[in-house]
Amino acid sequence: MQSIHMRLIFFIALTLACFSSCKKAKEKTQVSSANITESVYASGIVKSKNQYQVFSTVNGLIAKLLVTEGDTVKKGDPIIIISNEIQQLNNENAQLAAQFAAANINSDKLNELNANIELAKIKMNNDQSLLQRQRNLWTQGIGSKNELDQRELSYNNSTTAYQAAQMRYNDLKKQLQFSSAQSQKSLQISSSIAKDYTLKSNNSGRVYSLLKKQGELVNTQGPVAIIGDAHAFMLELQVDEYDIAKIRLGQHIAISLDSYKGQAFDAVVTKINPLMNDRTRSFTIEADFVTEPASLFPNLSVEANIIIQTKEKALLIPRNFLVNDTTVILENNEKRKITTGLKDYQRVEVLSGLNNGDIILKPVK
Repeated sequence: MQSIHMRLIFFIALTLACFSSCKKAKEKTQVSSANITESVYASGIVKSKNQYQVFSTVNGLIAKLLVTEGDTVKKGDPIIIISNEIQQLNNENAQLAAQFAAANINSDKLNELNANIELAKIKMNNDQSLLQRQRNLWTQGIGSKNELDQRELSYNNSTTAYQAAQMRYNDLKKQLQFSSAQSQKSLQISSSIAKDYTLKSNNSGRVYSLLKKQGELVNTQGPVAIIGDAHAFMLELQVDEYDIAKIRLGQHIAISLDSYKGQAFDAVVTKINPLMNDRTRSFTIEADFVTEPASLFPNLSVEANIIIQTKEKALLIPRNFLVNDTTVILENNEKRKITTGLKDYQRVEVLSGLNNGDIILKPVK
């Protein structure tokens, strides 16, 4: 029994000794000089340059798809035809109205009024001659005053009729010109709307996606296709609002893609969109490849490190050796305040408080 107690005491003592020994054996590191690069992490996607969504400006059914996914198109090439019977009828109606209102079609009406003007003018000239003759006779004492008054009345009536014929001709001419111009404008509007039923490519590039099938209904709210440059690509990256103030145009970026594991590519910041996304609390920046993979596709996922600044022969320690970001533990367990500078994901620069070769301990969590 006593032997068992002695063994138990010895085991406990040995365990405590091991625990104490392990506790004292803290991880340590030596302050050393090396190069450090500060960067900002960003994630995003690959996009084709000039990539855009094709929207229809009219409602209708897709009558025909003129392209397939992967096809290359030129600017102005038709890609989708939309069918709308009502619009077709409206266009035909506008053509009929334009033909009916054409000035050359209504020339007979103008010719008729012009003939009336000539007849009225002849009658007016004849009445004027008769009036002048009657006046000459009246001065010679021939004829009656009633006859002279009748001639003057006839001349005045024919003059009024001549002027009225001219007015009718001018009014009809203006009306026909207005109707012709108005119907031509209506035809232009209808033809322009009819053109909207053939969707065309705004840029030369590749059809990356067709979002609708033949026979499906399209409207002005949803895209029907995605088109972008066939060979030129760019990066669209999301940067946290806490880091956006550090981003500048022209900064270099280290790029990694899930599609190219273990490979790194270079890019450069080309645009910083100034409006923050309220939902994600991030800013969108754009970048162009400096070195890029042999083959790229839109929407490939990307991880990026935007290089803020680089420093050579900086005094560095591991970040997990810091206490509250401002203090380190020396080898003799003394705590010391330090001033830090650049940081990467693993290391931090020491500006003051430590010297090259100093030993520090890793704090126990």
